[in-house]
Amino acid sequence: QEYTQSGGVRPFGVSLLVAGVDADKTPRLYQVDPSGAYFGWKATAIGKNYVNAKNFLEKRYQDDMELEDAIHTALLTLREGFEGEMTCKNIEVGIVSSTDGKFRTLTPEEIQDYLDEAN
Repeated sequence: QEYTQSGGVRPFGVSLLVAGVDADKTPRLYQVDPSGAYFGWKATAIGKNYVNAKNFLEKRYQDDMELEDAIHTALLTLREGFEGEMTCKNIEVGIVSSTDGKFRTLTPEEIQDYLDEAN
């Protein structure tokens, strides 16, 4: 630990997006930074080209979006900064159900359907 306390040798940090549903069925999204600070969001992005993605979300996000529209918006946001072709083999989409709070990832077939609709 003494080694990592000196300047320039700290390990890289990791930011996380944590999604869930409160007991009252309110969806929540939090960003956790390497410092341990956390922020609540309605929609956000992290990683490469996150500034453009956040700007895109600010224009497109609406509180009353249906799940289908939210998935389309997420894919369009991802496409804004994606290098190469987006396919069902190189992206994953996860959703949290507001009814039971369970998380699931979409199957590659479901993702491909959404990508086809977006084109």
